[in-house]
Amino acid sequence: MTKILLVEDSKFIRLATERALARAGYTVCIASDGESAIAAARQNAPDLILLDLLLPKMGGQEVLKELKRDPMTSHIPVVVLTGMSEKNSQRLRHDGAYAFLGKDSLALDRSSEGLLEAVARILGELKLEAPPGAMAAGN
Repeated sequence: MTKILLVEDSKFIRLATERALARAGYTVCIASDGESAIAAARQNAPDLILLDLLLPKMGGQEVLKELKRDPMTSHIPVVVLTGMSEKNSQRLRHDGAYAFLGKDSLALDRSSEGLLEAVARILGELKLEAPPGAMAAGN
């Protein structure tokens, strides 16, 4: 089963996203700040990390750099999930992010469908398997 580490400090977004991913069939572990994100990545060895940028204790960009420096976590694809503009996407890719998903474009406040489709697409690109119900779960 595909394991996703969700790093998000907003309790509402974290809970809604965690529920949607779990309902779709993913195993989900969560972290609400930068320091716990690094520890959770090392401990849980997820297949994919969804990383918010604006985090307490350690910002998302620094978390990304630390994950890519660490041999235990450097191989894990990181998808930046943020409300910041996409003008930062090139810099984030340079720092090791696999992809950039804007929270606004996903309309997380209305439905999880966009997020689930994006995650399934990214997993396909990475040759990782999405659960059978991943696309239908957002409906």
